[in-house]
Amino acid sequence: MCGIVGYIGKEDASEIIISGLQRLEYRGYDSAGIAIVSNGVIERRRSEGKLINLSGSLHVDPIIGHTGIGHTRWATHGRPTEFNAHPHVDNTSSIAVVHNGIIENYMSLKEDLKADGYKFVSQTDTEVLAHLMADEMSKDGDMAAAMRGALKRVEGAYAIGVVHKDRPDVLLAGRKDSPLIIGLGDGENFIASDVPAILPYTRSIIYLDDEEIAVLTKDNVEIFNLDGDRIEKPVEHIEWNPVLAEKSGYDHFMLKEIFEQPQVIRNTIGGRTDEENAQIYLEEIGLTDGEIKNIETIYIVACGTAYYSGCVGKYLLEKLARVHVDVDLASEFRYREPMVNERTLVIVISQSGETADTLAALREAKKRGAKVIGIVNVKGSSIAREVDGALYIHAGPEIGVASTKAYMAMLIALMLLSIQFGRIRELIEAPEARRLIRKLKGLPSKIEEILDNIEAIKDIADRYSEFRDFLYLGRGVNFPTAMEGALKLKEISYIHAEAYAAGEMKHGPIALIDRRMPVVAIATRSATYEKIISNIQEVIAREGMVIAVATTGDVNITSYSKDVMYVPDTDELLSPMIVVVPLQLLAYYVAVNRGSDVDQPRNLAKSVTVE
Repeated sequence: MCGIVGYIGKEDASEIIISGLQRLEYRGYDSAGIAIVSNGVIERRRSEGKLINLSGSLHVDPIIGHTGIGHTRWATHGRPTEFNAHPHVDNTSSIAVVHNGIIENYMSLKEDLKADGYKFVSQTDTEVLAHLMADEMSKDGDMAAAMRGALKRVEGAYAIGVVHKDRPDVLLAGRKDSPLIIGLGDGENFIASDVPAILPYTRSIIYLDDEEIAVLTKDNVEIFNLDGDRIEKPVEHIEWNPVLAEKSGYDHFMLKEIFEQPQVIRNTIGGRTDEENAQIYLEEIGLTDGEIKNIETIYIVACGTAYYSGCVGKYLLEKLARVHVDVDLASEFRYREPMVNERTLVIVISQSGETADTLAALREAKKRGAKVIGIVNVKGSSIAREVDGALYIHAGPEIGVASTKAYMAMLIALMLLSIQFGRIRELIEAPEARRLIRKLKGLPSKIEEILDNIEAIKDIADRYSEFRDFLYLGRGVNFPTAMEGALKLKEISYIHAEAYAAGEMKHGPIALIDRRMPVVAIATRSATYEKIISNIQEVIAREGMVIAVATTGDVNITSYSKDVMYVPDTDELLSPMIVVVPLQLLAYYVAVNRGSDVDQPRNLAKSVTVE
């Protein structure tokens, strides 16, 4: 996996494909390649490392053609080398294939193909697809029929693009459990694994569903199922502005996205609140008042940063809606026989809407009779299409691999959901609902206060950039914030960091604390403030260095901490939205000081579409 772009039209295919792949660099990758149909042959260029290596080779030795496919690869099968990079070709170099996903039965297919005389030159599962296509093409020469036949033999996940040296007028695409979109242009058409790749050229999109293939010419797109039946698909219009995917003068996308968070909060709240009538309007989740009142258990299911937002959501929903909430890692949920029934609500959270484990958990929940709603950022994504109702967070394109603004928007969405459920379940009176809505709407200005005064955080980052281990401590609703802060540091700076509920420190982590272990402690005003101060004193007694996140005006905290990052005061339930911002900035500036690739950290991908 990671990024796919394909083009068929009148323009220089290689230029459009490379520019599209560049807009997918945020997804993370370790090699890249391109294949263009040119004068009756497939011209192919591949390179290890960044796209600049591939574009450099094309500058020296350009390819002329109007149909082609390109790929950025995040290694799953085989090392990240040039000979493992996509596109892969069959033995006659007639067919070229790019592929995201994993072919689970590739070993048995490979043995069958080798027995039939096909020779393999890479370590990848993808090469199987090229030979399967060639094998099927040998039967009747029809490209679309060959793709259908090949994909019927495949088990696993795939998004693929295919070109043939003798058919410069055709570009094929297909998908199952891995995202792929079709872009419609004027005398040109596109395929891509994500929307930003083709935004400069079109905003008219068709989303392929599982086990569908598309046959593209420059003037037409036809879509079929694997039995060859024609399928009519709606055309969606993408609202994202391509400018949103540019850095706008910031050094990194991550920093830009941190600074976008006040506006993201405003966008996520949008017209969903009515302060005067103390109401939240979320009709899009597809639940009636009666269904909300009858919920006995909620499961929040997600991965990574989205999982930590769900951990905050547990506190919010249990406090405001008084319903039992379990938070599950999606990769565990589907394998542990979850106790789900028709009175269970499952909330799946995914920025991309394509996270493979979360998508599988969604399907498991629906199979067991639960209602499922999704908190997602990308309209038309697989999760958005399969849930009973989708709560869009309206964060816009998030390019940095380490999520910041999408995490913030997820928290806001969960708070809106919690207030709405609390009102419908008659657990929150109107005055309290108005107060929470007012506080929620006040968050952007409070975050802007932090962003207007970042020099202190930069100075702290300067002092701690060379340490190798960090401990993050939090309590209550900010224990998940500590986990998210630790994740950000390890993701982009490669520093080992772990988070604990502060009350658990004595049960193991305290053994690690010494003068070489900075401890980031979330000590904002809360019901557990005195408890966290006691935990901080335990750190100091063992010569640990404390970096506190504290509420503005708390002068006493300086007696217990070596450094302090102040945040404005807000309601305790809303404090995770405030506290996470200095933790994001601390991770960012530490990573910059260490010379890390902030937007594309090693070994990570933006959208994990395989298990």
